[in-house]
Amino acid sequence: MCSGRMIDHMPATRNLHLGHASEACPDAYYVRRDASRFISTLHAQGAWQPGEQHLAPASGLVLAEVERRLPSDKLVSRAAFDVLGVIESGEFTIDVHMLRPGRSIELIEASMRHGERTSIRARIWRLAATDTASVQGNEWTPLPPPDAMPAFAMSSLWNGGYVKSLEARRAVDARPGRARSWIRSHLPLVDAQPDPPTAGFVKLIDTANGLAVREDPGSVFYANVDLTVHFIRQPMSGWVGLDTRVNFGPTGLGETFSVLSDAHGPVGTAAQSLTVRLGQDLPSRGG
Repeated sequence: MCSGRMIDHMPATRNLHLGHASEACPDAYYVRRDASRFISTLHAQGAWQPGEQHLAPASGLVLAEVERRLPSDKLVSRAAFDVLGVIESGEFTIDVHMLRPGRSIELIEASMRHGERTSIRARIWRLAATDTASVQGNEWTPLPPPDAMPAFAMSSLWNGGYVKSLEARRAVDARPGRARSWIRSHLPLVDAQPDPPTAGFVKLIDTANGLAVREDPGSVFYANVDLTVHFIRQPMSGWVGLDTRVNFGPTGLGETFSVLSDAHGPVGTAAQSLTVRLGQDLPSRGG
């Protein structure tokens, strides 16, 4: 793990998480190099391979850069992240483009790029805020509060620095493929920068696939190739609640679906498409 605060002269490697070689690094998932370049820290390390980033903080950072570079009073309605390949550790660039400007509706595209290779491509719809309090309502069942659930040690099932950065709670009625959970992290996305509210919530959502484990990840591979989040209101930072179901089909396809909550109740949904593999089809986990 990282050995403390970042040293004055960070290594210039593109291929390793900051902290991989036990050098000092900050208590954050990323360090900003300049306006569009970053380096991942060991806290962003993925669960399947040691030399990759976890999609959870990576998706949060992509959205945070959208909010930072294109500030708006519009609200995020949908954020969809497609994973085009391994999200490599080390240095990378985030690009942001307005695809469809508008006074009430806009569509933004953002990507994470490692040299010439793109690992994540995202599209974010933002909609104008209007007063619909008189007709608000949803059909989701509220979660019990975090203090009503026992602590859950995710590191007993999953590897990686990102999982180690989390505090998790899970209801006692959890079973394979179904769980109600809360998670939070004290780490910001970027060293010495506060998280934008929605991005700070999104940085935890991709954890859903590891909270309601249907099969032992040591014998079945079921990584997600995307993450799609829909909101009915702007979420508050802090604990993220996930009422999650994991389903595998008979031909290598799967889905993780979650109802998302903050401290005030349900805020939206998240879905993850899974590639399910076993036996000789298992990819190398790299240690």
